[in-house]
Parts: sequence; C-alpha cells; structure tokens
Amino acid sequence: MNPQLKTMREVHEFLTRESIPYALIGGIALQWWGEPRFTRDVDVTILVNLGEEKKVIKKILSVFSARIPDAMEFALRNRICLIRSKEDYEVDISLGIPGYEEEVISRAVECKLGKGHIVKICSAEDLIIHKAVAGRPRDLADIESVIMRQGKKLDVAYLRKWLKEFSDVLEMPEILDRFERPLKELMKNG
Repeated sequence: MNPQLKTMREVHEFLTRESIPYALIGGIALQWWGEPRFTRDVDVTILVNLGEEKKVIKKILSVFSARIPDAMEFALRNRICLIRSKEDYEVDISLGIPGYEEEVISRAVECKLGKGHIVKICSAEDLIIHKAVAGRPRDLADIESVIMRQGKKLDVAYLRKWLKEFSDVLEMPEILDRFERPLKELMKNG
C-alpha cells in the first residue's frame, strides 16, 4: 500500500477510535469523483463542537507529529491542524463547526481502499462547493472534471443552495458562477 493510502487509513483509524466525525476532502476526494491528479497531502475536515477545539487538537498532536513548531496555537487561531503521518505524509485537518461542515460529514460516503479498509470521502457536491469557494485555477478545472464525471447524478439544488449562501456571506457572486458555467456547458453539449 502506498504512503498516501497508509496515511488515509491511519487518519481514519485514529478519528474513528476517538469518535471524531470526519470526511476526506480535496485531492483525495477528487480522485474518487473527478479526474484524478497527483496530490501531496491528505485533507480532512473534522467536526468539533465550539469550545472543544483545544481538547481535540491535543488528542491529534499526541498521536501525530506537528509540521510547525507552534502547531497548537496555529490550529486554534486558523482552525487547521498541520500534522505528519507515520509515513511522513502531510495531513491538513480542518476544524469544522456545526452548520455546513456538519452536512459535509453527514453526507460523506464510505470508500473501500482495498482489503476491507474503509475511509469516508465528502460527496461530489461538497467537493464542488469546497473548490468553488477556494477558486484557484486548478480548483476550477477540478470542478469541471467532477461535473463531467458525475453529470446528472449531482444534486444541483443542494449545490445552488450552499454556493448561493457562500456567495452572499463572502460577498463573492463569482462563487456560484464557478459551478453554473461548467454545468451550463455540460447541459449544452451533453
């Protein structure tokens, strides 16, 4: 098993053992829903109740190596814990809060890694939402690949609801357009 898969299994086993709800996101989810591309890390969103951040980060840092000297302070300030797996693979653990991230985790799907190892990956829709909010050029290409592969299986109403909400909250109408443009192309050509 390659280091990335071993890392995903290691993270899954830890979070499951600690009863911390999670979903793999980012490049790992893209390999499942869109056009696979190389990714150098494992991105995870976990659900953390407000006020329990320090306790959860402490658990994570007691098992995994920190990638930066002030990992606890950085995680508390930025809601992301930067760690390294036993395989020396980078892992970014985002501390989600009730609301949207709660939906991401509740909608996560179980994926088999082989030999009965299961991990939870965010839905195709939630991957598109994450990518639309980030909005980097590679994220836009990733959105297109997910739309091309998943097509009519996508829950468009769910996507529009959350993308509109993020567009409004962040005052960035282009977030919704990052999904609508490639969707329109697919409908026109497909």
